[in-house]
Amino acid sequence: MAADQSSVPDAYDDLLEQYGRATYLADANMVLSWDQEVMMPEGGTPARAKQRGAISAVQHDLLVDDDMGEWLDELDGADLPAEEAAAVREIRRQYERKSRVPTDLVEEISEVTSDAHPIWQDARENDDWSTFAPTVERLVDLKREYAEHIDASADPYAVLFADYEPYIDLDTAEGILERLRETLVPLIDDIREADADLHELDGTFPENQQYDLVRETLEALDYDFDRGRLDTAPHPFSSGTQFDARVTARFDESNPLESLGITVHEFGHAAYTQGLPQDAYGSPLGEHRGLTVHESQSRLWENHVGRSRAFWDFFVPRFNAAYGADLSSEQAYEAANQVYEDNLIRVEADELTYHLHIILRFEIERALLSGDLDVEEVPAVWNDKMEEYLGVRPETDAEGCLQDIHWSHGSFGYFPTYSLGSVLAAQLYAAADDDIDSLDAKIRAGEFEDLHTWLTDNVHSHGQRYTTDDLIEQATGESFTADYFLDYAESKFGDLYDLDR
Repeated sequence: MAADQSSVPDAYDDLLEQYGRATYLADANMVLSWDQEVMMPEGGTPARAKQRGAISAVQHDLLVDDDMGEWLDELDGADLPAEEAAAVREIRRQYERKSRVPTDLVEEISEVTSDAHPIWQDARENDDWSTFAPTVERLVDLKREYAEHIDASADPYAVLFADYEPYIDLDTAEGILERLRETLVPLIDDIREADADLHELDGTFPENQQYDLVRETLEALDYDFDRGRLDTAPHPFSSGTQFDARVTARFDESNPLESLGITVHEFGHAAYTQGLPQDAYGSPLGEHRGLTVHESQSRLWENHVGRSRAFWDFFVPRFNAAYGADLSSEQAYEAANQVYEDNLIRVEADELTYHLHIILRFEIERALLSGDLDVEEVPAVWNDKMEEYLGVRPETDAEGCLQDIHWSHGSFGYFPTYSLGSVLAAQLYAAADDDIDSLDAKIRAGEFEDLHTWLTDNVHSHGQRYTTDDLIEQATGESFTADYFLDYAESKFGDLYDLDR
């Protein structure tokens, strides 16, 4: 039924006002989560779990309130301007999913995930999956129940995946992951058989010096510290709003490139968040377009900028000054792009083997959600898949199935967006390179403004106005494709390792 046009403005304003209140609560909850991972004393968990659970419940109730449904009904078929129609589309999608989930389940999931964080930390520190397994089992059960409420007829993993990537279906994601595996495994095999001897860093790099350098890196990349901050966390992340987008890093005194790569990665996330339109805060038009696009921004800055020859031509004097080193830019470039034979940790993985880490997690998550894998079997299956895909076998659970924080958050369905984002990063960077005169030379000179502007104009400023596919089409002129990433990987690493392919 078409809307009564006289009621449309009021219904739209009322809808956006209530959605805004729910958004503000979610953002407050996000700050509580940041504090729990960065600053909260260890004993704070019981109260924090209750606090976050209560906020999640109130936010959920606002989003599924009967008034929201009535306002959406009034707006059904209304002739709205494009941006307003997009905001209604996104709110309707959330309402239709969330209204099927009981509030008490939302509150329980929030409380269990808050409680799970220190349990995961202790299990990892003590190398003991068995102490974390009951929590994982409970979360798997809760997330299955959650998915069943939304769509009992669908694959539960597909339902959960849609929380993180609403407009790329799981079949498309799985097809891209399969294509990555088919292409990258033989490329990695060729690299491991190559005679190339790439430069490696050696020595001790004090944490305080690393901190100073990564802060200097953020300043060089034009991170806005008036709307952000740099802290440390066991598992680095970025979170926030366009007014307060924070980044975290961690430091290994034997590997300064890790902290540098992490920081540039999280900068990419924060640059996207800071680039969202400020006047649309509290509306879908002021929110990111899903985790595939979000991850594309971090991977673009980390890999296509931070691991490029042009970047190291610009950055190696700063690196040498920080550590009293004498690297050439080519040596630094080689060290930053090693393809490792024995890497066990996803966040320390090189640009190619990283995706095999993602595929492994994707397969385990799907098996857990489908009931084909018991939680207690995860360590053995994890280790077998590591050996099959990466040629290494973890000796401990801490360097195996306990290394990631995501399951303590209940984030089942999240991992595929990492690889999808890497694929999209290559496509976006190719489009930016076509549009920006002498982009390589600008990066070599430490001039990042034009790339910032291109990304803001083509990605950040749109919020959720477009669906993922439409945003990609708008930005690049093409549909989403893995071609750019695979061509980039073959070219870059074929050159580095002198492959004849």
